[in-house]
Amino acid sequence: MPSQDDKILYKEESYKIIGACMKVHRALGPGFLEAVYEEALEKEFANSHIPCQKQVKLNVFYEDEKLTRYYVADFICFEEIILEIKSVKHIPVAFYSQLNNYLTATKKELGILINFGTPSLTYMRVINTKK
Repeated sequence: MPSQDDKILYKEESYKIIGACMKVHRALGPGFLEAVYEEALEKEFANSHIPCQKQVKLNVFYEDEKLTRYYVADFICFEEIILEIKSVKHIPVAFYSQLNNYLTATKKELGILINFGTPSLTYMRVINTKK
């Protein structure tokens, strides 16, 4: 019988991503702009051999027709996990909605919302329930 841990979506990949984020947060601490964390994280992903694409354009479709508007994800890691980074005192609901929209637009199953703006790194795994 599979354990609860076996049911965690992209468990090992998520662990590596969050570990890299923690390393960046330990080195820089809170208070920098998102762009600083993004650049540092890109370097840490390379050092940690985490495959990623930065600033990925996500097309949006309506009735199978591509719209001119699109989203831009901070990172897509392991070709499957959308990573959205923030640097704020607390995460408003709108940021979860934003990540959910990214997941819906791409039909990907997992997103991770990382907040570098607090004394301890905070993160949330977001599952695409519409998939």
